[in-house]
Amino acid sequence: MTTAVDQSSVSRTEAQQWLHMYRRMVMIRLFEEQVNDLYTRALMPGLAHLYIGEEAVAVGVCEALKSTDYITSTHRGHGHCLAKGAALDRMFAELLGKEAGYCKGKGGSMHIADPDTGNLGANAIVGGSAGIATGAAFSAKRLGTGQVAVCFFGDGALGQGLLYEVMNMSALWKLPVIYVCENNQYAMTVSLEKSVAIKHLGDRGQAYGFEGKTIDGNDVEVVYEETEKAAAKGRSGGGATFLECLTYRWDGHFGGDPGTGYRSKEEIETWKQKCPIKRLRDKLIQEGNLSEEEFADMSSSVYVELEEIAKRAEAAPLPRKEVDLDSVFATSEVARG
Repeated sequence: MTTAVDQSSVSRTEAQQWLHMYRRMVMIRLFEEQVNDLYTRALMPGLAHLYIGEEAVAVGVCEALKSTDYITSTHRGHGHCLAKGAALDRMFAELLGKEAGYCKGKGGSMHIADPDTGNLGANAIVGGSAGIATGAAFSAKRLGTGQVAVCFFGDGALGQGLLYEVMNMSALWKLPVIYVCENNQYAMTVSLEKSVAIKHLGDRGQAYGFEGKTIDGNDVEVVYEETEKAAAKGRSGGGATFLECLTYRWDGHFGGDPGTGYRSKEEIETWKQKCPIKRLRDKLIQEGNLSEEEFADMSSSVYVELEEIAKRAEAAPLPRKEVDLDSVFATSEVARG
């Protein structure tokens, strides 16, 4: 017997999912603004590499994954961590070097890991997490867990040999891994046009024997749908996928970089008009899911929540001296030396 599907119920469910994704993107945007405030007030040790403008990639990818799936992140990784389910209070605490942070304040902005949500860690080395993600995919295939692994990296990582080695291995062994290239057009201050000869980085996947695509990384719906396809393929034994997500970082490479000089104001403004958050909001308003006022209230509530959590993190205690020796290991031979 065929069961009829209530289409209105389906559409309501889809609308709630898109609203959830919208809120998650807003949370990442406002989180980064709070991080920038902490950095400029000299309360945050280390550098801040902001993710503002690229939110649709992290949210679109991670919403298409299961909680048990793996991700590896980059030096610009706050958005990935939050999209995969990291707690705001522990994130702020880690950035401020507090003991309540994910790595007890020792990892900081570029080395946050959260195994409970499948986040195997951010990595300050460009392309450095590619081997970790590929290894996780290898273990998932050997153990038959049905998990997939996602490796986030920027266009600058395509100059790293490690990435090419692991993509070749993934193709040979048909590993369930998705290589997500966040092409924000610049590797520090070098434009893609000056560093890569081909037009579409997605072609790199095809060169190694698996599917590669170039998609609009500022359209969260497209990112979500393509990740769903890639994840399903990986789980069914179809192997790896390379997704080039075209996006743009609004700010400089790091906190001390104004982001100008090597980029024109016109170029920056053009990409800001393609804001992924605004695009989804306009779509949801047009479809009648929420009003402008309701979206404003949502953003305001997220801002208040983040501000309160950041203040608590500022007041939290620093690590005890003994914490410095936690999770530090050495072989007996090294110790005797």
